[in-house]
Amino acid sequence: MDARKQAQKAEQFRKLHHGPRLLFLPNAWDVVSARILEECGHPAIATSSAAVAFSLGYPDGQHISRDEMLEVAGRIARAVEIPVTADLEAGYGTTVKDMVETVKAAIAAGVIGMNLEDITGDDESSFVDLPLQVEKIRAICETAKSLGVSFVLNARTDIYLMPIGPEATRFERTVERLRAYRDAGATCLFAPGLYHRETIAKLVKAVEAPINILANPACPPMAELENIGVARVTAGSGIMRAALGLVRRIGKDMLESRSCEMLFAGAIPHAELNRLMQRRANEANA
Repeated sequence: MDARKQAQKAEQFRKLHHGPRLLFLPNAWDVVSARILEECGHPAIATSSAAVAFSLGYPDGQHISRDEMLEVAGRIARAVEIPVTADLEAGYGTTVKDMVETVKAAIAAGVIGMNLEDITGDDESSFVDLPLQVEKIRAICETAKSLGVSFVLNARTDIYLMPIGPEATRFERTVERLRAYRDAGATCLFAPGLYHRETIAKLVKAVEAPINILANPACPPMAELENIGVARVTAGSGIMRAALGLVRRIGKDMLESRSCEMLFAGAIPHAELNRLMQRRANEANA
């Protein structure tokens, strides 16, 4: 990707975190899902690490390699005109040097931002010490700046999602982490697993920076999240899981009813998808 164009996309994406509307960010897992979301009119898209992992035969949770994840993210970034941020889990390593290599590879792939988790394994024992996580975030931001990209780092803590530690101190520990991540250079701060309206509102005020919430049936409505100052809501693997739910329903229906009705109800016509992909291929080769 042209460096100037990538830098412009990064700045464009950064501005979307500062209103006036909440950024409802959909997550793609391959080129065609990204192209469909772009055609819907979304101003930016994210990748879902879980959805990409599932599509390539891995379980979620940092089992896919950095190269495989960025191969998919790069294909998506090259296939759309809108900004693409990548979910890169815990950065595919445990050291500051690993983070530097990851952000260099991400920028080379054409993405303009990334998620970074503070859990590197499957349980609380892999929770990264706060000083080390801050050092990692600072290194990512400084490296991206040196490459001329206003990289949008979405720094995540899994205190609520895992959950980690005593419930009574969960909010205070989340605030401590997210403030430290903000001060280290993160653009947006992600607290997945947090769905209580009043707690989200308190977090927005306490952190004083763009907050990202993960969409969930337990979440308040989008209008309420916007009213209390949430900057960004992401779908995570939700869109892919919804699509796979349809795959399962169709598969069962084919066996049980011996019918093709479900197969074609609501399907995007083959010719439309072909035109969509051909148009982008022609634009890329122009």
